[in-house]
Amino acid sequence: MTIRPIFTKSALYFTMKFGNLIKERRALLGLTQQDLSDYTGLSVRIIKIIEADKGNPSLNTLEKIAETLGLEIAMKVKIINE
Repeated sequence: MTIRPIFTKSALYFTMKFGNLIKERRALLGLTQQDLSDYTGLSVRIIKIIEADKGNPSLNTLEKIAETLGLEIAMKVKIINE
């Protein structure tokens, strides 16, 4: 999973592409999107959006998915001089 930070004066945003990783891991475990929805408490619609690399899920949402799929979220922060 690659996380690219975008810095502004008042906020830190992340652009992430990890939908395919989540989809492949879910399939490897034999889970449907409905199963993942049931285990995480997230809607199927949210699961579909994340797997399609659309939207901007919160870290909390990603943590729920990662925990269910046996994945770990690791972030690397790099300070860029303005």
